[in-house]
Amino acid sequence: MACRLVLLLLLLFHTACLVFPFGQVRQRREEALPGPYEKLGRHLGDVTALSKRYWRLLACQVWQRDCEEEGQQGEEEGEQEEEEKEALAAREQQKQEEEEDEEKGAKVILEQQGWNWPMVTEMVSNWYCRLGKCCATGDCRVTNNITGLELDLSRRLHGQHLVKHVVLKAVQGFLETPDPEKALTLSFHGWSGTGKNFVARMIAEHLYRDGLKSDCVRVFISQFHFPHTKYVDIYKVQLAREISETVQGCEQSLFIFDEAEKLHSGLLEALKPYVDHYDSIDMVNYRRSIFLFLSNTGGNIINEVALDFWRAGRAREEITLEFLEPYLRTELMGATDEGYTQNSLLEENLIDFLVPFLPLEYRHVRLCARDAFLTRGLPFTEEALDEVARMMVFVPKEEKLFSAQGCKSISQRINFFVP
Repeated sequence: MACRLVLLLLLLFHTACLVFPFGQVRQRREEALPGPYEKLGRHLGDVTALSKRYWRLLACQVWQRDCEEEGQQGEEEGEQEEEEKEALAAREQQKQEEEEDEEKGAKVILEQQGWNWPMVTEMVSNWYCRLGKCCATGDCRVTNNITGLELDLSRRLHGQHLVKHVVLKAVQGFLETPDPEKALTLSFHGWSGTGKNFVARMIAEHLYRDGLKSDCVRVFISQFHFPHTKYVDIYKVQLAREISETVQGCEQSLFIFDEAEKLHSGLLEALKPYVDHYDSIDMVNYRRSIFLFLSNTGGNIINEVALDFWRAGRAREEITLEFLEPYLRTELMGATDEGYTQNSLLEENLIDFLVPFLPLEYRHVRLCARDAFLTRGLPFTEEALDEVARMMVFVPKEEKLFSAQGCKSISQRINFFVP
């Protein structure tokens, strides 16, 4: 009954605003209200009369306001309260008889507006769910829309067949596992502009209601959050506290580490317990968390493999993860720096998947330009897409096959074509 009252009230406001100027709605509400709305008006009037009295009582107790008025009007309102209770009791019997008529009337109005009852019920349910963090069915902040993620990866991510396959299978399999053995840990590798941040944002948007803004998601940028080597010990304490507090507030948390190749090895060592096979740490379970590491490291070997396939006359779609991953892992483990490549996460196989992002070709840049025009609602021509693509720098010098910047800066370059 409460749901129907809320729905009818919303429909009443919507209908009245369409028919009358806002200032005239109250004066002409009787003319605008069909049968079910007249009954709703009476019910709301009863509730309003009682609520005013209780509001004055609350104001008197909390803010010491209206106390004198309450005392003067106490006897009068006591009599009014009795009358109101009698009126409510009499009308309660009528409500049971009117409920069926109200629902039928609401359905007729919905059909006239082009809606259906299940649709509106879902809308009201979603609206109610958004008022709080949690619902009876679970955490309202977590959506886990795998279908939406699959569609976005298919339509908006260009030239990355390996990423589409690995990310979708890894995330879906993890979410469908009732009791995972460890947190899901993915490491994205490839040149700048190939889509690493883009895919991380997609994952956040489809797994959480508020995307990157969700309080279940934390993004760390190495040079911004951990800029000074001499403060590593302080950073380790801060990072541990941030991860612990986030997971305690949201069991399925997402942690994104951008510029992972610049993370100090001490910080990576501090992350190890959270991605290892522990049931809990200090009574907190981290096994439903997801960790994403985004790194440019390994981009050169990925590009070499892609170039070798092209020179051999083979399509880039023939490159498989089984073929490419050993090259990538060897490149990472053989690096001489003391950052992301020299840590126990790789050495102890705590990273579940190394995800290679292939370099983007001319055709992929054109598709990125098309998406940028569509996103901004701007008209474009095939010639304009070619013009944007030709503005990018392509390498190697002889073949000019791969965009040196990927699709980065495409959205800025289409400004040249805005009238």
